[in-house]
Amino acid sequence: MSHAPTMLASWARAIRNALAAAGVDSAPLLEAAGLDPAALADREARCPVAATDRLWALAVRATGDPAFGLAVARHTDHKTFHALGYAIDASATLGDAFERLRRYLAVVTEGFTLATARDAQHFTCRIELPAGIATRPAEAVDAFALVIVRLCRTLRGRDYRPLAVRLQRAAPADPGPFLRAFRVPVQFGAPDNAIALDAATLELPVEGANPELARASDALAARYLERRDEVDVVTRVRHALAVQLPAGEPAQARIAAALKLSPRSLQRRLAEAGTRYSTLLDATRRELALQHLREARHNLGEIAYLLGYTDASSFTHAFRRWTGVPPSQYRPDRNPR
Repeated sequence: MSHAPTMLASWARAIRNALAAAGVDSAPLLEAAGLDPAALADREARCPVAATDRLWALAVRATGDPAFGLAVARHTDHKTFHALGYAIDASATLGDAFERLRRYLAVVTEGFTLATARDAQHFTCRIELPAGIATRPAEAVDAFALVIVRLCRTLRGRDYRPLAVRLQRAAPADPGPFLRAFRVPVQFGAPDNAIALDAATLELPVEGANPELARASDALAARYLERRDEVDVVTRVRHALAVQLPAGEPAQARIAAALKLSPRSLQRRLAEAGTRYSTLLDATRRELALQHLREARHNLGEIAYLLGYTDASSFTHAFRRWTGVPPSQYRPDRNPR
């Protein structure tokens, strides 16, 4: 895809809540993953898929739980997924709900896509990776697969079970948690990640369906995706800056060319998103500087170079403006101002 893929911060919030339930302090893991804990309270916030995947890896390591993805799924509900969650809850049939999930999945995450197939007896929903993403943590797939099954149970009753669940991941030493979660034996090492359902259940009317609420939520989801396009230009600019800064401070025209936009179009779209190029340049440098100092792999001269500064003194001056202290005195355990 043309920009760094993102997902709702509510996914990271669900991971944080599952960590808390397991007795693990999430704060250092969020910091190590490059995620701002304060942003998790914002219902509109989005996180890079790559950062969330780092959090998945850190969380699984900290808990030692190969079924951690299933625990995370249990910390989600319709509110986790913005307007899409409400639209699904109000759907007239399970088939309508799956069509909404497929159509508006990007509201929730750009880390997966859905492909569906149907014959007279079976409906199959495959969890796939979009172009540009080579792999995702197995636990993220586990969580999303169970979220889909939980969606079915919300609409068709808590006893609903799929016909089959296939996961590409290796079989865990103890498959018991998967059997209890999905209520059918899971095929591990499968050729795809997929859930098969009884096709006949897709057209049964859902008790308590609310077509008016579903249509209103559809409209909200569509508008969210339109607004996200404006936000995405911010994400794309910051990603392009991170790539190009080691070659020196890039001019706005150079970043515009990287995004296949004219400088005027980029300026207009940033204004629509409520920001400016100079603001994003400064914010990206600050974020990268803090990351490099936390990792402690480079000296100050090297960090200045990576951020596109001509010398270390320029970097020091900027860092003092950002945090109130020079980089030589910055401690990762002290929150920068």
